[in-house]
Parts: sequence; C-alpha cells; structure tokens
Amino acid sequence: MTRTAPKNMEWIPGGTFWMGSSDFYPEERAVHQVSVDGFWMDIHPVTVAEFRRFVKDTGYRTTAESPPDPAQYPEADPSLLVPGSSVFTPTRGPVPLDDYRRWWSFVPNADWRHPRGPGSDLDGRQRHPVTHISWFDAAAYAQWAGKELPTESEWEFAARGGLDRQPFVWGATHEPHGRRAASVWQGRFPWENLNNNGVADTSPVGRFPPNGYRLSDMAGNVWEWTADYYTADHAGAGTMASSAESCCIPADPRIGGNTAPEPEPGEPCARRVIKGGSHLCAPNYCLRYRPAARQGETEDSSTSHIGFRCIIRP
Repeated sequence: MTRTAPKNMEWIPGGTFWMGSSDFYPEERAVHQVSVDGFWMDIHPVTVAEFRRFVKDTGYRTTAESPPDPAQYPEADPSLLVPGSSVFTPTRGPVPLDDYRRWWSFVPNADWRHPRGPGSDLDGRQRHPVTHISWFDAAAYAQWAGKELPTESEWEFAARGGLDRQPFVWGATHEPHGRRAASVWQGRFPWENLNNNGVADTSPVGRFPPNGYRLSDMAGNVWEWTADYYTADHAGAGTMASSAESCCIPADPRIGGNTAPEPEPGEPCARRVIKGGSHLCAPNYCLRYRPAARQGETEDSSTSHIGFRCIIRP
C-alpha cells in the first residue's frame, strides 16, 4: 500500500482467516473461513480528546445526553425516562454471578463527560477511550471523521494481527511471561480488582503492547462497536458466511446482513455486534478479551465499558 498513512491509523493488509472459535462461548461458533480486503484502522479506540473535538465541531449530543422517546418505551414510567447511562460499580464482596444488576445500574446524567455520573469529570482521562457511546454516536463520529465502523470480519481479522486460529491477540498463552497483556479484570469479579485498588476503570490507550498489526487495545479496555447486526450464529446466518466445510470462502460478509432485523421483544432497537472485551472481563465470569469473542448490544445502549474505533476503506 503506497498511500500516505492517515494520522493515527495503520494499514491492515487483508487476507483469508479462520473466524470464530469452538473452544469458548456458543455465539462464537461455527469456525469458518472469511476473506477481507485491506483497509486502514485506528491504532487505538477513539479517545475522550478525539471525541471532544467532534462534539466541539458539530454540537453533537449523544444518546446518553438525550431523554428517551416515550413512544419507544410505552410501558415505562415517564418520570424515569431521563438522560443517563449504565455504570458499573464493584460489589462490596462476593455475590452470585447470575444477575448483572448487582453491579450494573442506570445512572441519570451519566454520559461521556460524566463517566461515573453527576460529580464525575474527565480530569486525567483525555487519553482514555471515550465511553457511554451508543452505536448511533459511534456512527455519527465516523461519518464526521470521513471514516466508517468496521464489519465484524474486518475487526476480528485486524485483532488477530496475523496470528490465525490463536485464542488471544498476542498468541496462545493467557498471560505471556506470567504478565497480563491487556487492560482486563485482575482478581475475582465483580468485587476484587487487584490492579485498580478495588475501582475498575478504563486505562489510557496504548498502555499495553500492540498486536502484530501495531494496533493497541484490541483486547480489553473497552468493547468496540462494529457495523454488523448481531446474530447468535455468525457462520450459519443464511447468506452471511460459509462453514469451514464449504468450498466457498465469503469475502467480508456482513454477518447480520444489511437490512435491520426486527428488534427483540421489549427492545426499541436492533442489536449490533461489539468485539474485544473490556477492563471488566475476568476469567471467572467473562473470558471475552479474545478476537473471536462477540456480544450483541442494542444500538441505543451506552455503558461505562463500550467505545469504538474506525476504519477507512481505500
């Protein structure tokens, strides 16, 4: 690729790889081959400072800063339809892991400027990934920047950094040389975080070594939005991908297609794929800081552990 590199982006050469994993969670199956063309990708998640420039230039208001539309939540108490976002709070001690509401709560007026709610600010966080970002917010930033959100296939190919069929972005070992290689939970989730004095939070981008394509934070720190709609089986969703036994290798399939599916009952928006895991992922609860890991979040979701990065296709 001879084009001059856009600022803070790396060229991902493209190729064919094995997408997914059969060793961890059901939604990562079935393993199948996919081909992607080359593209430029942000070397790290969009930071607070970068998102601040976007807001200053456009006056944009995020989903978390806007009151929900009562028409989309007909059974909700109107007094509860206020601006805000979901914030993680460590529990005081061990708790059963079968109910996320023990550590997640909706906090009125929590947003990208106030990541832990009213009274919190961005002091010292300019190099942290911006959080409390919905899919709509990420797409708006990408359009302003002249970029796009990656497909799930593009994201996973880039995250692997040339290490095909390896469980982690750095290879086969969970903690190479006995040291953690990403901003992830250390200790027993959701109460004991041994590296953050009991307070779980994001870290500045680039604190840990980059992968083989010189991309930082492709595991842990924050989950990242992709362009794809979520399906529970990313290799068997009709026209989206071929199985490993097929003679046809799809070229950068849109896993969930290009047409918005019907939202799940009780949800106002369709779900999109998020990738990469976050600083809240822990082996005893959520071993998802891996390239194959994937989850679905509604497009209007915003939390203290979801961010994004962008790409440019030539």
